[in-house]
Amino acid sequence: MKRCVYILMAFFLLTSLFPSMMFAEEKKSELAEVAKSAILIERDTGTVLYEKNSHEKLAPASMTKIMTMLLIMEALEKGQIKWDDKVRTSEYAASMGGSQIFLEPGETMTVEQMLKGIAIGSANDASVAMAEHIAGSEENFVNNMNKKLKELGLKDTQFKNTTGLPSKEHYSSAHDMSMMAKELLKYNDITKFTGSYESYLREDTDKKFWLVNTNKLVRFYDGVDGLKTGFTNEAKYCLTATAKKDNMRVIAVVFGAPTPKERNNEVSKMLDYAFNQYQTKPLYKKGDSIEKVKVSKGKSNKVEAVTDEPVSILTHKGEKLDGVTKVITLSKDLKAPVKKGDKVGTLTVMNKGEKMLETPLVAKKDMESASWWELYKKSFGLFTKTNK
Repeated sequence: MKRCVYILMAFFLLTSLFPSMMFAEEKKSELAEVAKSAILIERDTGTVLYEKNSHEKLAPASMTKIMTMLLIMEALEKGQIKWDDKVRTSEYAASMGGSQIFLEPGETMTVEQMLKGIAIGSANDASVAMAEHIAGSEENFVNNMNKKLKELGLKDTQFKNTTGLPSKEHYSSAHDMSMMAKELLKYNDITKFTGSYESYLREDTDKKFWLVNTNKLVRFYDGVDGLKTGFTNEAKYCLTATAKKDNMRVIAVVFGAPTPKERNNEVSKMLDYAFNQYQTKPLYKKGDSIEKVKVSKGKSNKVEAVTDEPVSILTHKGEKLDGVTKVITLSKDLKAPVKKGDKVGTLTVMNKGEKMLETPLVAKKDMESASWWELYKKSFGLFTKTNK
């Protein structure tokens, strides 16, 4: 009898101390009831907070444009294109159906305007126009999309176009889409576009075009500033959403919801769960300098190693971490030339000897190879120093 009393007392003590945790676990199974698949991750660490059939291969519809936007942002960062470059619309790009900004053959817009049309209006015509501008053809651009998938280690996805229009063997998964979104969010500028509820194109003309974001959560859920909706008859209603509150950014993905209302409701529930149960402690911003790495045969002896993305620690709310350490591993035998963004090391965050996260360190800028004369002067300088 006494034993039963003790068990009951222990149960009531636990429920009084951790009611929110027990409630959260009970409700977690209800986060995505009607969606075919779903996932919820914390952006900086990539930690999966919830998932349902997250590796199932399904039609992604216009969520495909997350990869399209990622390659556009990469091209901008590399200097391959510029924000004010004029992009000409081909007849093929102008012929795209579905959501569009009604580009006409021969019409030009800047890269910034095209990206605005893709991010806010889900414009198929602008997606193809940008693909042709960057890679010469949509086919070449799609090849680059699939190469990027391999680079990211994503195995549940294959792209056949830049838009997400129905195509055989064009598929992705909730897991892969969250990883693509994670990569895209390395570029701070992207949420200036995906987080805008409305904007205009062709201003000061008689063809002024009003853009309204297809992601209504941008307006109706505090903190949501992206990323991309999707719909086709095959895919049903899809959404990859991101939201930031305090220091924490999360990504929620839903595939195959029956209605837009149910899609938005399930994403909202996942976001609520994340912000109610977890918190992050930022350690570094993207681009923070960590260390200098030795480079042989370069114009300089060292290149600066910086973070490639924001670095944070994820914990349950109220949880305290003691014994957090950082381990920096730099590349050995690094030789010029080194390109900006090349991996030159690794930052590992440990807690009591257990790995919490690992993130690459990259070169802050290009390091060109030294000429034979520069190498001679360096070696001569070392020789004279040694023999003084």
